[in-house]
Amino acid sequence: MVNVGIYLDLRNPVEWRQDWARLYGFTLELCEEADRLGVHSIWTTEHHGFDDGYLSQPLTMAAAIAARTKQARIGTGVTVAPLRHPVHLAEEAAIVDLVSGGRLELGIGTGYRLPEYELFDRADAFKTRFSATDASAREIRRLWDTAAINPPPVQERPRIWLGYQGPQGARRAGLLGESLLTANPEMAAPYLDALREGGHDVATARMAGVLNGWISDDPERDWPLVSRHLSHQWDSYHRYAAEGTGAEPPRPIDAERWRARGLSSAPGHFLHATPEDAARDIKAYVAGTPIETVVFFASLSGMPEDAVRRHVTTLCTRLAPLLG
Repeated sequence: MVNVGIYLDLRNPVEWRQDWARLYGFTLELCEEADRLGVHSIWTTEHHGFDDGYLSQPLTMAAAIAARTKQARIGTGVTVAPLRHPVHLAEEAAIVDLVSGGRLELGIGTGYRLPEYELFDRADAFKTRFSATDASAREIRRLWDTAAINPPPVQERPRIWLGYQGPQGARRAGLLGESLLTANPEMAAPYLDALREGGHDVATARMAGVLNGWISDDPERDWPLVSRHLSHQWDSYHRYAAEGTGAEPPRPIDAERWRARGLSSAPGHFLHATPEDAARDIKAYVAGTPIETVVFFASLSGMPEDAVRRHVTTLCTRLAPLLG
């Protein structure tokens, strides 16, 4: 069984700019509808300083989603741990767990953009962000386990997901005994090995993460719209990824080539398929791994509301049953 979730970044690019309040209101309506349709989980994310208003406070948004939904798990994928004190994260996440009735999935990560650390006056912490994130995970777990904060979470042991993508990160998550927030099957082996090395039960292994894709009952009909927004999403993202590094931004993506490469959790691949074809490919992709949830962007960089609604409905009512 593989669960299906949706991923929200609330980007509002100049090319398709809409009223900010409407975007956030629509997104909450979308979460309510996805929850009614049985979506497994809803994930928020974090970046700072993007001109398209990329979601900057994922736990704040998670609390709003919690108040508007009843069943879906609510995750952060991720919140940048070194920018916040562990007590802040533990307390704020506990509130989301309380508001949601025990549906929190706390994903934390390092971030990778020096300008964001500079914005928070934490440039000095950039080089040690991996060890700082590990330490944050340990401290949050301690604060929850020892009831050192009040009010405590509803769940006895809320999951902490480490948003690490490479084998060294997978090893870090395993040694900590926490969940790994990636849908890359190649990370399963180093993660499981590290769980064993750390003395943790491998039965507790959990992986989940984003797959780049758009699921449609008519992919050819949707491709002109999807390809345009896909290109904008990644071209602008790559531009911000290069900011502050001194490197030139990569050339614009070739959406057709991404589509031809098909399914992967890595950039450069894009699954644009019917629910039936997508389910077949996803089952084969995650087979033999502890990947329990795959997550798709609800919207690609400023997509019109009707397309976003249709996509989320397809994910919930067509793809999810095929994977469940």
